[in-house]
Formats: sequence, C-alpha cells, structure tokens
Amino acid sequence: MDVEIDLTQSAQDNANEYFYKSKKAKHKKEGAQISIGDLEAKLEGARLKFEKAKDTKKVKIVGKREWYEKFHWFFASNGMMVIGGRDAVQNELINSKHFDEKDLFFHADIFGASVTVLKGGVGAERYIKDEVAQFAGCYSSAWKEGLNTVDVYAMERKQVTKSKNQGSLGTGSFALSGEREWFRSMRLELVAFVSKKVIDEEEVTYLSVVPGKTFERMEGSHKGIRISIGKAKKSDAAKLISRRLGYEDLDYIMQQLPAGEFTIK
Repeated sequence: MDVEIDLTQSAQDNANEYFYKSKKAKHKKEGAQISIGDLEAKLEGARLKFEKAKDTKKVKIVGKREWYEKFHWFFASNGMMVIGGRDAVQNELINSKHFDEKDLFFHADIFGASVTVLKGGVGAERYIKDEVAQFAGCYSSAWKEGLNTVDVYAMERKQVTKSKNQGSLGTGSFALSGEREWFRSMRLELVAFVSKKVIDEEEVTYLSVVPGKTFERMEGSHKGIRISIGKAKKSDAAKLISRRLGYEDLDYIMQQLPAGEFTIK
C-alpha cells in the first residue's frame, strides 16, 4: 500500500493525520454496518408482511363450487337443501331438472319471484317450511318494491305443471292447481355469515346467505350480518358485507343478494 507523506510537516504530524483518517474510516465502516443491519431488518419485515398477506389471501380462497351454488341456496336449520332461481331461465331449469315428487314448491304471492324448492320437503315440519317461505319472499319483487312483508304459498310437484289447455306458458311461468299452503306476512330479512373448512390442508372460506328464521335456530358462534330493506345500493351493501366478514369475492356476494336496496346491521 502506498503512503503519501507531507514533507512540509514533521513525522509526528504525518503520523497524527493518518491516525485521524483511520479513525474516521472506522466510524464510517461502523455506520455502514449499522445501515446494512437496518436495511436487512426492514427487508425481513417486508418479507414477513408479504408472507402474512399471502397466507391471509389463501384463507379467502373459495373451493370448487357445488352444483347448487349457481342458484340462490341455503340449508334449512335441520339440514334440508333449498334452491331458488335467480331469473326466469333458472326458474325453468329448477322446475324441469331439480323439482322431484317429494319436493315442495314455494313462491311469493307477487308478480316476479323466485321458484324456490325445498328438496324432500313433502312432510317437512311447519317451522322448516316457514324458513323456506321467508327465503322465497326475500327473493321476490317484494324486496325491490320496498315491502317489509309478503305472503308466500307452497305446493307439491303434482300441482305445478308447464302446460295448460290454452297452450304453452312462457319461460319461468307455470300452471298451478289445487289447494295451496299459505305463509302470511313473511318478514323480509336475510343473514350472511362465513364458515371455514380445511380441504387438502388448506383453510377454505364459504359464504352463506340464509333467512333470518334459519340463522336464529342455528347452533354455533357464527358472526352474522343481518340484511334488510333499506337505502344502500346493492354494490355498497356487498362491499360492507365483504369488509365485515372478511370475504373477498364481491361478485359472489352480489349474486346472493336480492334485487333492491339494503340496510346492513
């Protein structure tokens, strides 16, 4: 290593100058090491934050959809399946492919309503039928019109047909015959909640939307969001439900809500 010597200074002064330079360099090195340590700590913190966010997102993944999830759907408090059409085409599909002899047909007593079917519903107890009737009422034009209650009726498979003597009916329309079982003044209220299952070592989150009567009878500690008629737009209601339940799939939430405006409790 070359060493420069100032000939105008004494040997002692040259020695002192190099001493101070070396001391200053040492402080710079220590400062650089501290900065490197701080940077490494920040990088590690950022990595951990990223991994946590990635894991959190992983929890939100929804598994493969079941066949009934293309409809409005829920499971009654006794476990019986209920499906309802989102539109006239789905009403037609439910009637033709998913409405069997042992099932019950529910429909709100108003123009424009979901065809709702309680699978295996013939012989079901009245309180279960009440749950389904509330669900059918919620997915009718009564919600969009801002009504708080609506009447609903139930019929058996043999009473619901697609044709009549005058000719065929339009998509989603049916000919009804015989006595109806009535459910008067069904309150329009739904409850959204999430449940989690572990599938292939991965925690999967599911969203369910059920009638208020069903949620009140459910066991467990589900955090429920009560949904009723109000002034909030559907998109705003979906965002609020998503935020409160930690469920990220806004499109799926939107699909499960009736047409109209909302109050979220």
